Amino acid sequence: MEAQKYHVDLEWKMDRKGEISSPVLDQKVEVATPPEFPKGMPGIWSPEHLFTAAVSSCFMTTFLAIAENSKLEFESLTCPAEGVLDKKDGRFAMTEILLKPVVTIPNEADREKVEKIMIKAERACLISNSITSEVYMENKVLISKNQTA
Repeated sequence: MEAQKYHVDLEWKMDRKGEISSPVLDQKVEVATPPEFPKGMPGIWSPEHLFTAAVSSCFMTTFLAIAENSKLEFESLTCPAEGVLDKKDGRFAMTEILLKPVVTIPNEADREKVEKIMIKAERACLISNSITSEVYMENKVLISKNQTA
């Protein structure tokens, strides 16, 4: 695959708030300084939230591609994530991302397969591979209640 470019526009609106958009997307997203910082604004996506979401959503899309190629049957995927902002070498940085994916599968026999796919997806995630933050994963596999005996 050739190199790809993804264009994002930012427009400052007021105070510590702006709006991001892309010429190829319909949605606009408000962004602001998080409330933990001076003049931060609660209830609005922050760069720290977006950074954490980028890792989590990349895990999802990578998992979906690997699961499809592996012919894995699954019923649901969720991936709560936690990003840690801390000081590193005297500067603020997103130092850690904890992914907590939960995959529900219809058959216990696929447990090992789905666990391997989750690990592979985390290692292959291009966003995780592009950042200096440590990425950790606490995965969980659930068996569907609709499992037939």
